[in-house]
Amino acid sequence: MPNNHILVVDDDWQTADALRKNLRFEGYQADVAGSPPEALALLAKSPYPIVVSDMRMREMSGVELCDEIRRLYPDTDVIILTAYGTIQDAVDAVKRGAYDYLTKPVDTERLLGTLRRLFELHRLRDENRALREEIQAERKATRLIGSSPAIAAVLETARTVAPTDATVLIRGESGTGKELVASAIHELSARAKNPLVKVNCAAIPETLLESELFGHERGSFTGAIALRKGRFEAAHRGTIFLDEISEMSPALQAKLLRVLQEREFQRVGGTETLTVDVRVIASTNRNLEKAVRDGDFREDLYYRINVVPIFLPPLRERREDVLLLASHFLARFAARNRKSFKGIAPAAQQKLMAYHWPGNVRELENAIERAVVMAQGDTIGPDDIALNPDVSRESPEDVASKLLQPGFAIEEFERKLLEAGLRKTGGNQSRAAELLGLTRRTLQYRMEKYAIQPKGGPATPPEDPA
Repeated sequence: MPNNHILVVDDDWQTADALRKNLRFEGYQADVAGSPPEALALLAKSPYPIVVSDMRMREMSGVELCDEIRRLYPDTDVIILTAYGTIQDAVDAVKRGAYDYLTKPVDTERLLGTLRRLFELHRLRDENRALREEIQAERKATRLIGSSPAIAAVLETARTVAPTDATVLIRGESGTGKELVASAIHELSARAKNPLVKVNCAAIPETLLESELFGHERGSFTGAIALRKGRFEAAHRGTIFLDEISEMSPALQAKLLRVLQEREFQRVGGTETLTVDVRVIASTNRNLEKAVRDGDFREDLYYRINVVPIFLPPLRERREDVLLLASHFLARFAARNRKSFKGIAPAAQQKLMAYHWPGNVRELENAIERAVVMAQGDTIGPDDIALNPDVSRESPEDVASKLLQPGFAIEEFERKLLEAGLRKTGGNQSRAAELLGLTRRTLQYRMEKYAIQPKGGPATPPEDPA
């Protein structure tokens, strides 16, 4: 609705039409409603910034209409007109939320002056709201803490791509903050007032993921007792974040490709084609190029989602951010646990800087939270920082150089690595695959190859066919 639009409400059509013509002559866009119910119906279709209403009407009074407008449309202001004005009526109208109270016959200059002041107030209100939203979005975007050039580049790309509808692929190891980047892009976009729907493709069983994404019709499968809308419908006019998209099955990848190309889909068990307006942001911790070569990921889908790639470096490659992040987490968890700390002792800082952080920012966050909970003094010391002894602090390159010695058997190492991953996750194959950087299908193939038990127990060698 244009910001100079006015709705005139009066059951005396001649009076209302004359006022409408006068307002249009002065450059305003004015419409007329012949009764309060008609006015409310017009407001439901297109809310007006200002309503000029008569006081005495058959269905309800101008003050009663003002009450209803203020309840339903708090950003709409009301000016009351009456031929039977008293001081008490004016006071009552203003108390009930009317912006002003004018008597008939209307003093045109006074009405125009009131309208000018009121529209200027609306303009300032809109500017303040836009500024607050911009500041709020910027604050949300900077939740990705860091001063390193790598993080500065990530934030700059996020700010640049956010105003567009381009599909974004966020890549990086688990725990690097891919979800934070997706949230920042959404919050800085024109879709920020609409939903950001997040789907962890690795956490939802393959048999349920299609229904979760696209919804299902009643009776489409056992347990489908009612129609259910999917995540894509929930994200209409907003953003959908497909976390760990590489874990989708080939069949589901084909259906997702159609949504990205045509912006339409069908619910499971349905025949109706539904259309959605959704911006897609995807993420993965896998090497998608290798997955394409191995046949685990569709090449056409890869090119469709890889329009704007963003790479989040692991924490070990931006060590200048470690202490900054640690201080941020210390302040957050200290406030949450109602504790006070002077800071992190130098020896503890050295310990944090020396660690390899295989779990990235998420592992650092957990380490600081534990330190805050367990610390007895007012400073976080080295003994308060508990790091995972089961995870090597050496870089992958150092580990590889030690392993690649004469007599090294890669098959035996791979088998032990798979067993360790399964034991660590209690036999959860999806989590083990994520931990090992594999797809679930690849993990299952290698488990079968080495005859590994589901929970990573002792391998049972295949029987000798001889």
